[in-house]
Amino acid sequence: MTIPFITPDWPAPANIHAAMTTRVGGVSLSPYVSLNLGDHVGDASQAVAQNRAIVAQQLKLPSQAIWLNQSHSTTAIKAATTSTRACEGDASYSQERGVVCAVMTADCLPLLICNLDGTEVAAIHAGWRGLFGGVIEATVTKLETKPGQLMVWLGAAIGPDQFEVGAEVRQQFIAEDSRSENAFRPSSREEHWFADIYRLARIRLKRLGINTIYGGGLCTYSDSETFFSYRRDGVTGRMASLIWME
Repeated sequence: MTIPFITPDWPAPANIHAAMTTRVGGVSLSPYVSLNLGDHVGDASQAVAQNRAIVAQQLKLPSQAIWLNQSHSTTAIKAATTSTRACEGDASYSQERGVVCAVMTADCLPLLICNLDGTEVAAIHAGWRGLFGGVIEATVTKLETKPGQLMVWLGAAIGPDQFEVGAEVRQQFIAEDSRSENAFRPSSREEHWFADIYRLARIRLKRLGINTIYGGGLCTYSDSETFFSYRRDGVTGRMASLIWME
């Protein structure tokens, strides 16, 4: 059976391959139905391993994906084919062909990056904490390519009509960059705001000098048939966003 993937609509070089999984097409049972790729959410380890094998086969991955132990940090690790176990971090990058960078999400924002020459790739997991802390900046500074020669794809994340945060979160972002004010609108709950994580990411990318940005607009919370959502379901699975060079 062919499983559905979200393929970035961006003018990446021909040797760059990238995809985001959905929740459809795996073997996990409720509440992880069905293509759960997270081995840290309580799902049966055998099911997760089989789901990862399904993705590897369907995408024809050149090597095992470099899975991360994510903790909303700003750590970006250099992925390599010699990696044999999960690394601690929330982003990975590589200049090595055949290395598959991957991040897992279920509302947080996945970002995939490549350069115009097709010689460098990166994958970033950005919740609001990592975004504010600088996980994008920490990753971009590790790359050899100048920001103006990078392109970014924003994968599916919780949308601006569903991502409710406290006033303190909004204040932190605005204090750090006043342009962030446009990424928030009032909620019906007092001292709460709806945040546009896509806009917040674009502000930071453009501040770095990255203006070639694609994707955004899909809401994991609103589409329960297609996406896992931690905010919606609590106990749930994880999608993966993957990128590699041929």
